[in-house]
Amino acid sequence: MRLIALLLILLTLGPAGTAVRAENWPQWRGPQANGVSSETGLPHSWGEKENILWKIPLAVRGHSTPIVWEERVFLTGQKGEGPIEMRALGPGAEEAQPSGRPRFYVQCFHAADGQLLWEYGFDAQAELTPVHPKHNLASPSAVTDGEHVYAWFGSGRLLCLRLDGKLAWERRLDADYGPFKLLWAHGSSPLLYQGSIILQCDHTPGAYLLAVDKKGGRTLWKTVRDEGIRSYSTPLLVSRPQGDELVVNSQNRVDAYNPETGQLIWQAGGYNKVPVPSPILAAGLIFINRGYSSSPYLAIRPGGRGDVTDSHVQWRNPSGGPYVSSLLHYKGLLYLATEHGILKAVEPSTGEEVWKERVGGSFSASPLGADGKVYLFNENGEAFVVRAGRSFQLLSRIDMGERIMASPAVSAGRIYLRTEGHLYSIGLSGN
Repeated sequence: MRLIALLLILLTLGPAGTAVRAENWPQWRGPQANGVSSETGLPHSWGEKENILWKIPLAVRGHSTPIVWEERVFLTGQKGEGPIEMRALGPGAEEAQPSGRPRFYVQCFHAADGQLLWEYGFDAQAELTPVHPKHNLASPSAVTDGEHVYAWFGSGRLLCLRLDGKLAWERRLDADYGPFKLLWAHGSSPLLYQGSIILQCDHTPGAYLLAVDKKGGRTLWKTVRDEGIRSYSTPLLVSRPQGDELVVNSQNRVDAYNPETGQLIWQAGGYNKVPVPSPILAAGLIFINRGYSSSPYLAIRPGGRGDVTDSHVQWRNPSGGPYVSSLLHYKGLLYLATEHGILKAVEPSTGEEVWKERVGGSFSASPLGADGKVYLFNENGEAFVVRAGRSFQLLSRIDMGERIMASPAVSAGRIYLRTEGHLYSIGLSGN
């Protein structure tokens, strides 16, 4: 018995007795949907001749996060352009013409070398809504339970694929419940909960939450929301002994629902024009920036009942939060990266500023906390690695040479990063 125990211990140890901790990254923002990895031994710098394990060109466009399950890396993407929402470009912009109907893809790559293992594609069939020039209809990240990959596109198509790329089932939500029409187009990612997939469909023609059976795609429940509201955010699951909560960032307020039934539990916060970021849970609080220019951001205590606008908001800052990127709670601090090129750390219990640094660029990718460091990526294609702590300490600033909109993923000692035209695997050379 002792020999078996010793062998099990040795199998979990690396060189010099260091524990090997490898985790999957199965969804948008990782295992806990908060942008935090428990892995260690990650590089704080990289370049063409250092710590880039592989780099492959991407034939599809999109800004979804890579998700990782064991030796497989999954991406969603799009070929061809649909209509562009010209209002986002401002007055004087030339009218963009679509280059044919888009084709959408789920791709699977080998984690060891980036080899394309398979791809599943389909043509757009629905009437397509014009997109913001910064993204397309393949912005939602996929999610996996280790048996299937679930991918959702801004056309309304929901796919369930086996890990070998074969289609298990699909739904056309636009055909079932009405067209996916939303200013600047859909951006919310699917969320797994027990035996269901939960989808936030806050669209102008009809806003609703939907839960479908992950085994066959049948509707389990549908909750109609306020008329005319919009959101580009991905919901958060909050597990509590008293009952789980599904927290939703949308235009009118922050709402919490029972994820088993879709019943409304509580509401907090007020109106916000463009809700993009996703909430996170840490230290017993829900942290959320509401989106739009110089976003308000706040901390909410879960577990309310009814309208808890005042009683369950622990603190609220009226401005200064990110428009697009979500917050990061890591090593006792809350980190923000804004569209104005400002990095900031605040006290999670009070919202008070700890430090602030202007580094330039606009941040859409959400930050990553791992190995005692905070990794941030701006749209200019610059990576910033900051030591987590109560003073600003920049470890490296790296020019990737391409626009970065997608948030990073971490698995098995590697950072997976999607740029405008490439997918990277970044890790300590020799790993």
